[in-house]
Parts: sequence; structure tokens; C-alpha cells
Amino acid sequence: MYAVSVSRTVIAQHFLTVPDPGPEGERHSHKFTIEATVRGPELNEYEYLVDIDALAAAMDDLAEFYRDRTLNELPAFEGANPSAERFARVFGDRLLERLETEGVTELRIEIEEDDVARVAHERTL
Repeated sequence: MYAVSVSRTVIAQHFLTVPDPGPEGERHSHKFTIEATVRGPELNEYEYLVDIDALAAAMDDLAEFYRDRTLNELPAFEGANPSAERFARVFGDRLLERLETEGVTELRIEIEEDDVARVAHERTL
């Protein structure tokens, strides 16, 4: 199995919408370090799993999109608690829209929130 990872850092805001969220219920910022890892069993004709430049460009686009935004105000978070876990899934959804995934069988998005916690969402493609 081969794996390729690229990460980017974004500062974005959110406020939690669960019952009794405490201070997390107020709008606040986090430094999110987002790592995307694609995996697959075989390399393509050029001995790549995925074009790293294309993965990096897709990560740049997404980092720019989320930078300085409030997650709660984005359609993908409408009516949902904008947890880091949900952010990982949504980020993966958007990444797959921008990336050629032929030969890729797995995607993992890991988000580190303020050097305090890490969450991840994994899926089979």
C-alpha cells in the first residue's frame, strides 16, 4: 500500500451548537492543521499514486476557501454542529471534488485543532 500526504494550516472560526457548549458556544478561532492522506495499492504508469502537485494545489484552494471564515455560516454546516470531526468529513468531500482519484482507494483527513486535539475522518473510495 502506498500513501501520499499533504498538509495545510488554516485559521477559521466556529461556535458549537450543542446543548450547554460552555465558552465554545461563542464564536472563536482555531488554528486547524489539516492533513490529507490518500492511499492505494498500485502506482500509475509514471510510478505515482497521485500527482503531488495536484493534491497540493487542491489543498491550497481549500485552505484559501476556509481561511478566516466562520464554519457555521457555510452551507455544509447548516443545521449541524460544526465540530472538528464534521469539518474533517466536509473537507474530504470538497477535496474529492477537486482531485483525480484513479488508483486511490482510501482517503484520510486528519485535523489538529490548536495543538490540543486531533480528529480524523477516513473513507474507502
